[in-house]
Amino acid sequence: MRIMVSACLLGENCKYNGGNNLSDRVLEYVKGHEVIPVCPEVLGGLSTPRNPAEVVNGVITTNIGEVVDDQFRRGAKKALRLAVENRVDMAILQSRSPSCGVKEIYDGTFSGKLIKGQGVFARILNESGIRVVDAEDI
Repeated sequence: MRIMVSACLLGENCKYNGGNNLSDRVLEYVKGHEVIPVCPEVLGGLSTPRNPAEVVNGVITTNIGEVVDDQFRRGAKKALRLAVENRVDMAILQSRSPSCGVKEIYDGTFSGKLIKGQGVFARILNESGIRVVDAEDI
């Protein structure tokens, strides 16, 4: 099976704060499968580290008011192309991210409050018929 995985879950330091979200459960789950790591935010041209971003009134914006919506969407499209080119069977994505959130995202107030919703990458994967799984469900 070919599995696309949020690179931060595999230990890559591509998270907004320069760190990662290494998940031993994800590492164990993908053993023996072909893994395609991806960080849509980096693919979209954002640096690591970078200011945290959330969806604010439908537009991805940083905590200091910088609009980064184009970078997020460009990265999501590039990551989708990689998924299609590699014929991935599923994607395991980082929870709550404005790119990769599968079930919930932050509400845009930078207060830690969650709402139902999907990140831009998770959404276009779903729309393209690629199964997405929240890392917390592994």
